[in-house]
Amino acid sequence: VQLQASGGGLVQAGDSLRLSCVASGRTLTRDVMGWFRQAPGNEREFVAAISWGGRFSYYADSVKGRFTISKDNAKNTVYLQMNSLKPEDTAVYYCAADIGSVDASTRSHEYDYWGQGTLVTVSS
Repeated sequence: VQLQASGGGLVQAGDSLRLSCVASGRTLTRDVMGWFRQAPGNEREFVAAISWGGRFSYYADSVKGRFTISKDNAKNTVYLQMNSLKPEDTAVYYCAADIGSVDASTRSHEYDYWGQGTLVTVSS
């Protein structure tokens, strides 16, 4: 399984970005997908996750109400819509797949495959 994340960039506070993560080598219809991020000097942290069927989504408190995770099984792609971006959202964002799981996890060690990361920089 390969995950290719894209969509990062340099934006100003209050702007929006949509990250995409395309999977190859496996269809994601029965996998939990998640987004994590890592800011310089910090550990990788959970951002959002979506259940394999797309019915349930989970968010870190810091992004709740601003970020939306979604999944398009037909395109084998998961998205992270980020609105009202803040400078503290600056990080490398990684998508990840938890193969065969039903319930979404916030724990990075439970994810089996990772994308290469896409950098999001939010200026004040």
